[in-house]
Amino acid sequence: MKRQQFLQIQNGEEAALPFSNGEYERRLNEIRKVMETDGLDAVLFTSMHNVAYASGFLYCSFGRPYACVVTAQNCTTISANIDGGQPWRRGVADNLVYTDWERGNYYRAIKSVLEGARRVGVEFDHLNLAMKAELEAALPGVAFSDVSPAVMKTRMHKSPEEIELIRAGAAVADIGGYAIRDAIVEGASEVEIAQAGRLAMEREITRRFPLSEVRDTWVWFQSGLNTDGAHNPLTMRTLRSGDILSLNTFPMISGYYTALERTLFIGEPSAAHLKYWELNVKVHERGLELIRPGAKCADICAELNGLYEEAGALDRRTFGYGHSFGVLSHYYGREAGLELREDIDTVIEPGMVISMEPMIMIPEGEPGAGGYREHDILVVTEQGADNITGFPFGPAHNILPVRRMRAA
Repeated sequence: MKRQQFLQIQNGEEAALPFSNGEYERRLNEIRKVMETDGLDAVLFTSMHNVAYASGFLYCSFGRPYACVVTAQNCTTISANIDGGQPWRRGVADNLVYTDWERGNYYRAIKSVLEGARRVGVEFDHLNLAMKAELEAALPGVAFSDVSPAVMKTRMHKSPEEIELIRAGAAVADIGGYAIRDAIVEGASEVEIAQAGRLAMEREITRRFPLSEVRDTWVWFQSGLNTDGAHNPLTMRTLRSGDILSLNTFPMISGYYTALERTLFIGEPSAAHLKYWELNVKVHERGLELIRPGAKCADICAELNGLYEEAGALDRRTFGYGHSFGVLSHYYGREAGLELREDIDTVIEPGMVISMEPMIMIPEGEPGAGGYREHDILVVTEQGADNITGFPFGPAHNILPVRRMRAA
């Protein structure tokens, strides 16, 4: 029995998307400007972030490849048959479904959409060697060039619709933070406390966006030694009086990530802990002041480095001071051109959204041991920047009384 290599599945009714058709058309126009500048016939996106950004469809790979092809006239997603009609329902693009019946159908579907193209932009930072070889075999005579940096620059400037969604995400992150703070009791595990924050955020997302997908929202709640890394996973460690805590909430709304990160203590911190915490808060507050139109990322780093250096703690800093927001998460995507690092010369402009998140780490065994981190999100305006994070930070707010779990 001969089966189809690819087909269309338009099952059910098209779903509501997080943005208007006009917003997606704006994005496609920006991509087409990149195509025109680089002399490209088409762009082939393969990453989760760029496929979602261009089409509205956020795929779940599970080992299968996906794509979005943008030409001068059309936008088409390429999806696996396992997803049925969902890619068509949740995207502005046309959709072509490839089947598993024959190896290579993914590339045959792409070839059918790219018929006649001679210069195609791809994502060198996502396309692996195996996929590149398969593409070259499927599309002989086609020249491939890297569009990742140019398309990233288009994503760094947020539209009013994007900013509205990011503001909502920041508010959801705050709600998750308050739920976590209320759940903190001596004897509870990191996992148990994190569950309270994630549930609160998912409930708020469904209240604010009842037609959206609900997926990927998560919490990292770290205590004691586990605070030494910003991305350390949840464990079953139980809280004790005197612990340093790191609260991290991450709501995901249609692929858009926002975050809240705070240092807390359960019970009174030691003098050494308080000294490092107050230093990090000082750096954080100055960093919030420095995020303004016209500021260069590297210059912000240099000034904040100076504050740590004056206190003899520069060697305790662990990563950059902040990054862009939008279609990104720990699964995918990052707008590396807008990070507060010493090697980034990007000048901050209105319409960008960027975090301020200084962190220092004092190794176990030293006075004040632990990781200290605060995190706010700022929307850059013509006049300055609007801090859209509401959860308070610092010792005045986040030294919590010791409460113990109730006996079962």
